[in-house]
Amino acid sequence: MGQLTVRALRAVLVVVLTGTVFVQALMAWALVSGNDPEDGSLPLTPLRVITILGIGAAQVTLVCVWRLVTMVRRGTVFSHAAFRYVDVIIGAIVAAALMWFAVTALNAPGQRDDPGVTLIMGGIGVAILGVALIVLVLRMLLAQAVARDAEAAQMQAELDEVI
Repeated sequence: MGQLTVRALRAVLVVVLTGTVFVQALMAWALVSGNDPEDGSLPLTPLRVITILGIGAAQVTLVCVWRLVTMVRRGTVFSHAAFRYVDVIIGAIVAAALMWFAVTALNAPGQRDDPGVTLIMGGIGVAILGVALIVLVLRMLLAQAVARDAEAAQMQAELDEVI
């Protein structure tokens, strides 16, 4: 991975993380202050709590991606230490999907006249779970790469003994 690519990715991660912290702080402030009245159409307090938690899941993912990029730059990504970060990313994506399903359930009673919105939201939740499955497949590829790297190191050691 080139230096420019790493810097660009890290810049994007910093901007996104900063933005999510800002939005999370605003949501927490709105939750604590209770200044804006609820009109009863949607339960805002549970939605705000779910939003804060969902943003937290995204932030966990961003930090893990940062750590993986660091491992790539150091050439240590093909090690068992990388699995910890990939597993946390998968967990955070699954948690985000579950939170999305909670938002869908909270929104569903207001969509009795138009159940298509609830179906679309449910489809988005399934798509989020699909992303977790894609990352799981990538984890399996990482496992294969780690195994091949270990095998190559062993073969190199045997070759060094012969020579």
